[in-house]
Amino acid sequence: MPAPGSDMRPPAIGFLVNPVAGMGGAVGLKGTDGLYAEALRRGALPVTPRRAALFLEALRLPGIRILTCSGPMGADAAAAAGISGVQIVHAVPPETDAAHTADACRAMRAAGASVIVFCGGDGTARDVFDAVGRSSLILGIPAGVKMYSAVFAASPAHAAETIRRWNDTHAVDAEVVDVDEAAYRDGDLRIRVYGIARVPSLPGIRHAGKQVTAGRSEEEAQEEIARFIAEIVRDDTLYLIGAGTTTRAIARRLGVEPTLLGVDALHAGRLVGSDLDEQGILRLCDIYPRIRIIISPIGAQGFVLGRGNQQISAAVLARAGPESLIVVATPGKLAATPRLCADVGDPALEASLGRSLLVVSGYRMAERKPLCTGAALFEAGDE
Repeated sequence: MPAPGSDMRPPAIGFLVNPVAGMGGAVGLKGTDGLYAEALRRGALPVTPRRAALFLEALRLPGIRILTCSGPMGADAAAAAGISGVQIVHAVPPETDAAHTADACRAMRAAGASVIVFCGGDGTARDVFDAVGRSSLILGIPAGVKMYSAVFAASPAHAAETIRRWNDTHAVDAEVVDVDEAAYRDGDLRIRVYGIARVPSLPGIRHAGKQVTAGRSEEEAQEEIARFIAEIVRDDTLYLIGAGTTTRAIARRLGVEPTLLGVDALHAGRLVGSDLDEQGILRLCDIYPRIRIIISPIGAQGFVLGRGNQQISAAVLARAGPESLIVVATPGKLAATPRLCADVGDPALEASLGRSLLVVSGYRMAERKPLCTGAALFEAGDE
């Protein structure tokens, strides 16, 4: 195939949607595997249909064949994007599971897909990899609660741009990771490499796998950050404290035991909300007019919003205001994180965050990091 940017395009792509992926995020479940009914009970809304449609709307490649599934695993998203003429290679029932994903991937490969593009999270990546291994290229449209695997594009638009400019001489290895969801919900992050997939490659388009930093120097840096934040905390302000070990150090310095992988709320030195979902946060926003959000980027990936903390949604950010963000990270994490990223699904709100964020990195110390959202993220990747 020709070089990226030429007029010739991949003849066919597989397009697969996990209709339940990501539904546990905003309702505080930290994942949806095995908890679909509970997510519905808590009022969760589908996430993947819109993100899948955004990918297709951005793709718009004349002549490309889109091989997909019936109904919620592909055809519905194509219809929502106004795309007709997709080729249904696998029929699925209204309720689907991992077996349907595997069968769909094999059908797409048999029908001649050059690459299988899937919309979901780490669990979907694992299911796709189980089906095709290294025999087919795969690419993820990020839509899950957790996306620690390195097979995901940074956003639906970036997935589309990857396919638009990709050619089959540009493929690299990328980790598919397995997260222990039961341990994750208990606040224990356990990650192992599940397999090494082949993915289309363009500089800056995919995000790196999660990097975990540890060691005495990291702990000391976290304590210095926590000491500084404790000095500037105000009793008239509600503090939403996001996931991570640095934010945990801050909460402990303030005298509370936080949820390591959830969102907690403090006011006047008191824990007023623990492991909150989006609606719980919004209710607190109705009570407390002054709000600050303390978050830390995912190591190496750089995402401060939209990965692993979907409870801090576009609605929450709009209520609190873009000026409410307090970003914290140790110098070690920042050294491995060239830029910060945000993906809350609202381009105007993301743009209001500006092109950089100040990151507290020590006691009365801060570094300014570029912030990439929407098209800016792609432009930064091309530099």
